[in-house]
Amino acid sequence: MYVQCPPDDDLAAWPDERIWHELHARLETNNGWKLIEGPVVQKGITGMRSFVVEPMQYGKLFLAGDSAHIVPPTGAKGLNLAAADVRLLARAFTSFYKSGDTAALEQYSEICLRRVWKVQRFSWWMTSMLHRFDSDNPFDQRRQLAELDYVTSSRVGAQSLAENYVGLPFD
Repeated sequence: MYVQCPPDDDLAAWPDERIWHELHARLETNNGWKLIEGPVVQKGITGMRSFVVEPMQYGKLFLAGDSAHIVPPTGAKGLNLAAADVRLLARAFTSFYKSGDTAALEQYSEICLRRVWKVQRFSWWMTSMLHRFDSDNPFDQRRQLAELDYVTSSRVGAQSLAENYVGLPFD
């Protein structure tokens, strides 16, 4: 879980009590569900950033996960994206070491980057829908509320969110 705050905030300004207060405000519902508190085991202020290396290979060096791409935590896709890279790379290495076939290794970057850019798009969309920005004006705020309303009230909007959030095809 994370709570949006300015990237230059002082971590000391976020004692556990403040974190729990913010999470209660965001997560509790009108149907009686209550957030159960526990220990806060790690805190940090992390800048929202995106990064992609193209290609994800240099000679015999193959990049995967955060060494190749970083997505903001908004879409919760970083670990899934890294696992997808490793899955494709493992298959490519297996093919190469079993038969000497280099085709999968040669296509590794191209295949991964199709997924990476789709995840970057999704993370950007989630960030723009769920975060407030200093540059937002009343029009931007209303557009953001309309987007949230669409995703929560439209079957197609919810299905698109679910498809991107749960996972995209591997190739």
